[in-house]
Amino acid sequence: MNQSDIHLLDLPNEILLTILKKLDNIDILYSLCGINNERLDILIQNIVSNNILDFVITSPMTDVKLDRFCSYILPRSHHYIKKLILDTTSMERILLAGDYPNLTSLELFNFEQKIGFHYFIDDTPFRHIFKHQITDLILHNNDEYDNAILSNIYTKDVYAYIMVFFQSLKILKIIASSEYDYPPLVIWNHQSTTWFSSTLTVLCITVFGFDHCLFLLDGRLKQLTTFKVQVHAISRSMLIDCNKEDLINLKCFSLTNYNYTYEYEYDDLVVPLLRRMTYLEKLTLYLRIKKVGRFVSGASLSIDGAHLHNEILVHMPQLHKFKFYISTETNAIYSNLRFSNDDIQQTFINMKYGQTACIMDYYGACGTICHVYSLPFTFTQNYDSLSIYCISYSFPLLKCFTIENDRREHWNYDDNPSYSIIEFTHLTSLEITHAGKYYVEQFLVKTNTLLPRLTRLKVEYNDLKTITINFTREETRHNCSKVKKLIVEELIVFNAMPKQKHFCSPSRVFLMRCEAEAFL
Repeated sequence: MNQSDIHLLDLPNEILLTILKKLDNIDILYSLCGINNERLDILIQNIVSNNILDFVITSPMTDVKLDRFCSYILPRSHHYIKKLILDTTSMERILLAGDYPNLTSLELFNFEQKIGFHYFIDDTPFRHIFKHQITDLILHNNDEYDNAILSNIYTKDVYAYIMVFFQSLKILKIIASSEYDYPPLVIWNHQSTTWFSSTLTVLCITVFGFDHCLFLLDGRLKQLTTFKVQVHAISRSMLIDCNKEDLINLKCFSLTNYNYTYEYEYDDLVVPLLRRMTYLEKLTLYLRIKKVGRFVSGASLSIDGAHLHNEILVHMPQLHKFKFYISTETNAIYSNLRFSNDDIQQTFINMKYGQTACIMDYYGACGTICHVYSLPFTFTQNYDSLSIYCISYSFPLLKCFTIENDRREHWNYDDNPSYSIIEFTHLTSLEITHAGKYYVEQFLVKTNTLLPRLTRLKVEYNDLKTITINFTREETRHNCSKVKKLIVEELIVFNAMPKQKHFCSPSRVFLMRCEAEAFL
């Protein structure tokens, strides 16, 4: 057989399967469905039935492509599809294209409260699928958390209703669609039956306060094996009579709190909860702790390896994976303790869960920030003050970065011994509104820092105007070239009268944005 005579169907099934598995399932169906070749039909069914159809991430839909799927492809292949990834804008058309008797997993992008009101009801044509078939539900929530949305009402109308409506649910993940948080779960004054489930094993969600995290672990979700929770605030618990039995089914736990907590060490907070997880196998912690007082002893200066081992990890004999970032900021008037990075690193010498790193940051006469974290750094956000070089080196996956520097001190280039250009390869969102123009120059000038994926920038107008030399400086265009969302702010100006402020008018904001966006 000549090489020019070899066709796709001349290849054996093993090679054909290898080739097809490297292609996107949407592209396979779009290109090969309808050829009327029985052998290809069997191969296509084998691939798609064991994977997913992703209409969002891997294959953005044109109208022509979506029309062909809904009118021809899905009516012929719906019966072996097990998972769909959809945007809510096209969800109805795609779900109406077939009966999907084997569909058990659904992932929705751009989910909003109105979607739940419209489709998660008994009158929906997808009632049977949602109510009885779906076991895995992932919602990329596009409802931004602000004062206009009351979290307790959102909990009742959205979260609680999902738990009731999806009767076969085993996995529920609610994820923010953008860098903004969605309305958190609030279950104050709710009975234990409100968020009760005898089937749920995996839950990923944001809650308002630490009390709500404890509520979810009071026995109402007894089958839970994986719990990933982001808490807006860790503060004193009021749940004196809350169920505090050991969580024997929990195997994986992740706790994230991006805001400072002043109450980490109280007896009813984080440490006691972790000690109840005696069968835990995987643990992830992101905590920012603040200690303020006149006297601080060496033992309480920071959360280090010795504290983690003695207070937490020793109570988890089955733990084999531990990822963490913990910063402890101490401001003590009469504490002259000074520890080096090596002093803190020595406390992790017997840590058996992988490599760790630490950074000691001293500021002023009595301020200390101790950062300890596991390597590689897997978190996508960081809110603490570190040198730019340390951040880019230690946090390679960082996507969202907010810079706040109330002390108005700036990083020193000595932190970067090679004085090379620093690059944040994954950073998409940058906020520099409370730091000063030094930081704007550090990040926007391409000879200092490279931001190849930056799409959202929030910055003070005067700083931006100064650093870009009235929006004409070529060295600052490179890092701004892909910015799609620009938020400019103007500093508040106080006049002679106390408690009075002058804010820029709406027309002034409009002119500022037009001027800045013309630079992009």
